[in-house]
Amino acid sequence: MNIFRRGTALFASGFGRLIFPPVCPGCQTALRDAHAVCPTCWSTLRFIERPFCEVLCLPFAYDLGHGFLSAEAIADPPPFRRLRAAVLYQDLAGRLVSSLKYGDRTDLVPLMAGWMRRAGAELLDKAEVIVPVPLHKGRLWGRQFNQSAELARLVAHHSRTAYAPLALQRVKATRSQVGLGPQQRRDNVRGAFRVRDQRRFEVEGKHVLLIDDVYTTGATVSAATRALKRAGAREVDVLTFARVATREG
Repeated sequence: MNIFRRGTALFASGFGRLIFPPVCPGCQTALRDAHAVCPTCWSTLRFIERPFCEVLCLPFAYDLGHGFLSAEAIADPPPFRRLRAAVLYQDLAGRLVSSLKYGDRTDLVPLMAGWMRRAGAELLDKAEVIVPVPLHKGRLWGRQFNQSAELARLVAHHSRTAYAPLALQRVKATRSQVGLGPQQRRDNVRGAFRVRDQRRFEVEGKHVLLIDDVYTTGATVSAATRALKRAGAREVDVLTFARVATREG
């Protein structure tokens, strides 16, 4: 029976590839393998590699030594322990995020989550539970899915880490953060999150890995981190697909 199922799955996969051959999500060039990008588009991505700020994952132009922190991390330490992001939010990376979030391109999740697992390997080693940044129920109703939850679900599945998609709740219907300044972003998400009482056991006393799609000023993940810590989380790390560059990079 298992052999039959495997054969059926392989046939379906091959048939699907004939009808819908894989293409590059950046330029639609035909590809041999799904969940990949073409060499030209690959060259436009800036993966975040060391040297970078160990707290905020801001790339440095040259190696300043192990554990060196950015001026931003020193002047305004975040409530979370460490951030890791796969790529800088530029060009193709920005289009991938927009396509997933606004274009219903959930087929991009395996590609994006795979890069996130690589970038967040050291965080995943410590993580006891993975929690996505939630959407407010009104926005979730309109969009029908939460892009951060889709990314978190696959990261949790492949890393074999507990996944708690309902632990954190967005209780405030905030404005979109797009176009807001740093202080406006902080004000917008203040008090926006809480951990459900019946879900506290999922995060209490644990190392939590919080997942979002993009890190801009950190206002959203900082507000979510504080809610997790109020519920008893021991430590909170943050993993995103992309982060916006600043003058540090």
